Amino acid sequence: MASDSPWFTPARHHDRRGFLLQRDRILKAMRAWFDAEGFLEVDVPALATSPGNEAHLHAFATELINSDGSREWRYLHTSPEFACKKLLAAGEEKIFSLGHVFRNRERTPTHAPEFAMLEWYRARAGYRQIIEDTLALVRLAATAADRSVWHWRDATCEVFAEAEWLSVGDAFRRYAGVDLLATIDSSGTPDREALARLSPVAFAAGESWSDIFSRILVEKVEPHLGQGRLTVLFEYPSCEAALARVCAHDRRVAERFELYACGVELANGFGELTDPVEQRRRFVEEMDIKARIYGERYPIDEELLQALAIMPPASGVALGLDRVVMLAAGATRIDQVQWAPVP
Repeated sequence: MASDSPWFTPARHHDRRGFLLQRDRILKAMRAWFDAEGFLEVDVPALATSPGNEAHLHAFATELINSDGSREWRYLHTSPEFACKKLLAAGEEKIFSLGHVFRNRERTPTHAPEFAMLEWYRARAGYRQIIEDTLALVRLAATAADRSVWHWRDATCEVFAEAEWLSVGDAFRRYAGVDLLATIDSSGTPDREALARLSPVAFAAGESWSDIFSRILVEKVEPHLGQGRLTVLFEYPSCEAALARVCAHDRRVAERFELYACGVELANGFGELTDPVEQRRRFVEEMDIKARIYGERYPIDEELLQALAIMPPASGVALGLDRVVMLAAGATRIDQVQWAPVP
């Protein structure tokens, strides 16, 4: 059927229906896994006072009109993370959220402005446990779809092969010839000029250490990850920690990981930061970058910072469900596994 015909055309839907049935099987298997593990499914609102405070993450904004006619800005959340952490602070121990999130400026074969995210948290669990959870759920998707070898473009991944565990520092040495940790001092502060001298990729004069890091990661490292087997990329630089805590053994790196298959990022997880002062500092720094580059900034969720002060140690992860289904079902685009693609 012509790809430019509407998705609801019967013949076009017929072409996609096999992928959608695989999606249904995968979701049922995952919910059963969480139930067996003793997790509670939580349902959090999509409207938030802050959509998240990462410089290059773009949200959808709307106005909330109160009964007295007053107006306040709200955002469609980019992740259920803030709400889930407030629930951990409230006393919940093992929770997961399966719902839609929204990200502007994102539309490619592996990105959509609205997509399904599976996110879960374990209070008082180390980040190694959450990594093992993630591997188990990706393999569960392969079992539910009856496809153990995944393909994406020219890449292949045997999902049940022993996963590769690769630190970010080792990945940069191996695939980019860059000693990344040599460009970060013992306190975790990055040296932009040191990384600029080592960079094997082009960058603009005004780009920061983080910008150059991202270019090297995308151009030189990511294409090699998840090739032949799943790759756990762990110990991100602490200046790229986002909401993760710094590693006790080396302040240059943080308890952050991502999971890859066929060069495609599937999950992003943390040993969660619970220091509200440090989290505020990171948020402000990220919003300063956003204001400089994009001319806008998002508010900080003050309730989240209050919650972090009483939240227990925890680990959590966000899994891009549509991407997992896409690879498990053998689809080539994310919209093929969405029941009603975003117009």
